[in-house]
Amino acid sequence: MGVEGGMKCVKYLLFFFNFIFWLCGLTLVVLGVLVQVAVHNTVVINNVSASSAPIVLIVVGVVVFFIAFFGCCGAWKESYCMVTMFSLLLGLIIITEIGNFGPGTNSVPDSCCVNDTAGCGQGAMEDSSKVHQMGCQTVVEELLKKNIMWVIVAALVIAFLQIMGIIFACMLMRGIRSGYEVM
Repeated sequence: MGVEGGMKCVKYLLFFFNFIFWLCGLTLVVLGVLVQVAVHNTVVINNVSASSAPIVLIVVGVVVFFIAFFGCCGAWKESYCMVTMFSLLLGLIIITEIGNFGPGTNSVPDSCCVNDTAGCGQGAMEDSSKVHQMGCQTVVEELLKKNIMWVIVAALVIAFLQIMGIIFACMLMRGIRSGYEVM
């Protein structure tokens, strides 16, 4: 027996939004591969520090892809287990986003080195003879400071969508569970 009434609306909303996120995850994976090919003319990653942008895109894409898969398929099939897994994984993502991960070492990516060789960025953050002093971090920080209102709006929208995803998943879990108790 499937969910009835308002739970059908929750089910289809959860399915629809997770299907969109599933497509976004797939797009990020493809984009990461395309960036890797455009920058290095090969799909094979030979130097991890030189391929950090494609790796980040691919990893984030795979994570989004699988979490959205649990939400999408769990909602469509009304699978209590899959919807629960989706809710737990989304909760872990929120906890991870809230956590303040600071730099733990004095290292920089090898691409920041004046002479880009493997391991050249280890412990060299303050050494101006080894690494470029005007790096990406400063430029990104300045860009974020200029557009702080948009950053705050984007963060609030993402947080709202994630929390609504958890709420809808919990509502659907309850609807699925109550449907099983009737049988």
